[in-house]
Amino acid sequence: MNRWDVTAFDTFAPLYDLFMPSADALSLKKGFACADRDVERIVEVGGGSGRAAREVGAAVLDPARGMLERARAKGLEAVQASATDLPLATESVDAVIIVDALHHFPDHDRCLEEIARVLAPGGVLVIREFDRSTRRGRLLDVAERAVAFDSTFYTAAELEARIEAAGLDPRPIEYGFEMTIVGVKE
Repeated sequence: MNRWDVTAFDTFAPLYDLFMPSADALSLKKGFACADRDVERIVEVGGGSGRAAREVGAAVLDPARGMLERARAKGLEAVQASATDLPLATESVDAVIIVDALHHFPDHDRCLEEIARVLAPGGVLVIREFDRSTRRGRLLDVAERAVAFDSTFYTAAELEARIEAAGLDPRPIEYGFEMTIVGVKE
């Protein structure tokens, strides 16, 4: 996340869960079903307050201290970290989830490469993100820029191509404004 995005999330962390809907655990579990291994160790990158992590038993990695305090208050393991430099051993995680956050990350390709590095063989990356090719996606893009977020949204095809370029096998699960795209490490 750029510095402004992190500062903004730190600032509105106490109100974040009041305005954000709960995570779609069913979509995440559909993504886990694509794994070629048992999914036991799950990490949410850009997990903020842990609203998705809590649904699936994941640890939270996020750069915003205020959001991590919220996650810890929910009893979640939470570590301050950037998506471009994950503090995890190579091939140490069964699943990584990113829920409504990829568009805030810096250097998406580097982030996806880092995730591919930490995933164990047969592990799975599950991304829930907003498709900019939809009408609501275009409106969200404009709204985020209006509040000075440095967001980058993708179409499903663009995201699938980036996942593949990172060395993962892309598998679309759900299309639409809220899409779910999976990457499996071979």
